Amino acid sequence: MDLDLPFILFWAVLVCGVIWLADVVLFRKKRLANNPEAQDPTLVEYARSFFPVLLLVLVLRSFLAEPYQIPSESMVPTLEVGDFILVNKYAYGLRLPVFGTKVVDIGEPKRGDVMVFIPPHDPRYFIKRVVGLPGDKVRYANKSLYVNGERLQYELVGDVTGRNYRTQMREYLETIDGRSHSIYKNARFERTQEWEIPPGSFLMMGDNRDKSQDSRYWGLAKEENIVGKAVAIWLHKDPGWNMPNFHRNRWIE
Repeated sequence: MDLDLPFILFWAVLVCGVIWLADVVLFRKKRLANNPEAQDPTLVEYARSFFPVLLLVLVLRSFLAEPYQIPSESMVPTLEVGDFILVNKYAYGLRLPVFGTKVVDIGEPKRGDVMVFIPPHDPRYFIKRVVGLPGDKVRYANKSLYVNGERLQYELVGDVTGRNYRTQMREYLETIDGRSHSIYKNARFERTQEWEIPPGSFLMMGDNRDKSQDSRYWGLAKEENIVGKAVAIWLHKDPGWNMPNFHRNRWIE
């Protein structure tokens, strides 16, 4: 079962704060009047101790940055399984924790951004690349993207080796709005799809195009479900009993 950490953290802060405040307002004065040397109840001591720490963590996670671990191959070669990434929570505006309501408008997603969000079919965080913005007309045909009638630029890098894929993969350099990133794709047939992106929605795709469950399968990401922009890899740990390392540390293109 996946834990909703922001939800748990929010309620932990709220409960600790209510316990501490209730004691200060309703009980502490009477307790000290009866016994000036009386100690606070254990529950109140814990609430007073944990409240500032939990509040600080909640603020940092909600408004500044949040760590996230890559669980699948959908963003290979940009992101590998076991990468720990840093998510900028304020790049697309400040949002209330748990509720996701934007309270301060700072910026908007751009084509080519790697974005963390909650998809329409699953409560867990997903990470994909933004390939379509509100108002765009996007077509995906013959494994190529066309945005508003213009085909993106693709440059063949070479065959992908060292991975146990049943179908031969090739690496390409894909350029969108002047920014380039590597993608994997094979020669397997895929049906043509077209989208007209409505307001408040985004078309998301994984860089490992033939091994990614993305907007081609479950639809568009919604603005109110944006978590933040993935900006850097800060740690890597291969699955299993392996030590963490820093050899993949880099900014995310």
